Amino acid sequence: DVQLQASGGGPVQPGGSLRLSCAASGFSFSTYYMTWVRQAPGKEREWVSYISSSAGSKKYADSVKGRFTISRDNAKNTVYLQMNSLKPEDTAVYYCAAVSVMTVKTFSSWYTDEYEYDHWGQGTLVTVSS
Repeated sequence: DVQLQASGGGPVQPGGSLRLSCAASGFSFSTYYMTWVRQAPGKEREWVSYISSSAGSKKYADSVKGRFTISRDNAKNTVYLQMNSLKPEDTAVYYCAAVSVMTVKTFSSWYTDEYEYDHWGQGTLVTVSS
């Protein structure tokens, strides 16, 4: 079975840091692009970041650029999201998703709908509050 298990969320004060992890199994992780999508309470989903299969390409939403860093360890089948200088507006459930190289070629942008991705994980809640 395919699994994407996100972890690392929790409460944190403004200005603090968290590192999210997403452990993958059941598919060839190293050949997939990985992405993070978040959904704040009462708001629409927002695409956050992607990393290519070899980690040679990365991109961030403007809202997190300079504060968040995406990385991956293909030996551990895990993608990470290091989040620094957290703000209350970063409060959200964070989801990881996987998309094959072939599917990415059809993308005109990075989507927030789970049905656009090959695999979608359960979320982890990040709460930024004093």
